[in-house]
Amino acid sequence: MTARHPLVLGAGLFYPGGEHITGWRSPAAEPTRYLELDYYADFARTAEAGRFATVFLADELYVWDRYESGVDHGVNIRPEPLTLLSALSQLTTKIGLAATISTTYNEPYHVARKLASLDYLSDGRAAWNLVTSASDEEARNFGRDANLDHAVRYRRGEEFVEVVHGLWDSWDDDAFPHDKATGIFADRDKVHVLGHEGEFLSVRGPLNIPRPPQGHLPLFQAGASEAGRALAGRTADAVFTLGSDNLEEGRRLYKDYKLRARRAGRDPEAVKVLPALQPIIGRTQAEAEEKLRLLEELTPERVALDLLSHWLGEDLGRRELDEPFVFDADPAGFNQSKSLYASILKVLGEREFTLRELYREVLRRRFVLGTPDSLADRLVEAYTERAADGFILMFPTLPDSLFDFVTEIVPRLTDRGVYPAEYAGDTLREHLGLARPESRYAA
Repeated sequence: MTARHPLVLGAGLFYPGGEHITGWRSPAAEPTRYLELDYYADFARTAEAGRFATVFLADELYVWDRYESGVDHGVNIRPEPLTLLSALSQLTTKIGLAATISTTYNEPYHVARKLASLDYLSDGRAAWNLVTSASDEEARNFGRDANLDHAVRYRRGEEFVEVVHGLWDSWDDDAFPHDKATGIFADRDKVHVLGHEGEFLSVRGPLNIPRPPQGHLPLFQAGASEAGRALAGRTADAVFTLGSDNLEEGRRLYKDYKLRARRAGRDPEAVKVLPALQPIIGRTQAEAEEKLRLLEELTPERVALDLLSHWLGEDLGRRELDEPFVFDADPAGFNQSKSLYASILKVLGEREFTLRELYREVLRRRFVLGTPDSLADRLVEAYTERAADGFILMFPTLPDSLFDFVTEIVPRLTDRGVYPAEYAGDTLREHLGLARPESRYAA
């Protein structure tokens, strides 16, 4: 087993204005800039100044119009990840560039080629955040009435990864002599036809781009369902999990991912467990509470209720807000994000809630409030107690929350000896402490 790598941080971005649904209304927000390259360059450069391992662009393939409030009050615009990261590859020098790409609504040849191209453009800093897509809205944009069954999506996802890895291995690392004298551009003995025929995919290959600088790009995967954990244990280099206030719960989940990796014949230290953390930072605890109170005040009640409806898969708009809330849960039949669904059921199991109390509690628990010292202590404890190898930071408001984290918390993590004072190398694999894998044909 390899030695443990220092704490890893990723700078996550889904809503351009921050992870809170109404972060775009905060005093520091700049909503008119959400399609400007400089806005995202500022984000990436700030994270790079904090030695974050990677930018982590979350993404979905639809507009959230299931409820009217989603269009009226939500931010449904965001650049396509690979296009944006290609531009950012020329405006940054060290930070990784992780793109979310669905295995349900893409083909592996396209994905392998685009990601390999990004890896070359960035000199080995690209990564893939694998998602299987969770909503029917996405399905309707790709010729289907409803999403594939959860288990089917994950089976397709695993086969998809196998094909992409095979395509990245199409050419040996020394396959291109570029010999002008002989006229030999490539050595035909060092190109490999994949010839994949599987349950979902048929791909001949080879890929029309050389093996990427990182060999195989680091694979991020979110999801804590049984299917998600199984896939991560077999394939992921980093797992993006739901965060937890409970240290023991975090340790159990951490241990579970490591055990699954070991059972798959992998080094457990080669799978980084990176819980989500959404910090609200105040000079005092009271100031952090006030920041959250302001965001709650800016959030229309209907938006909060519709978000909960979305996450539970039931329109709760006709329910009485101040009557005891009773919910007929169906975890087995739920076909969206099972881990998020389970986290809400866990809250419901704690005590009796009215619907108004529940949507407020669920939204509030998404965020962690504290001072720079208390938040740094929390990260260090999770790392040293083996509940995390690092974190994907999803900032409630932007750009202020990221700047505050880099200027106030990063120095504290460095002083505590768990966070690197400089980048370990030039590639994302080096930032994550991961070796470059050999081609399947190397032997």
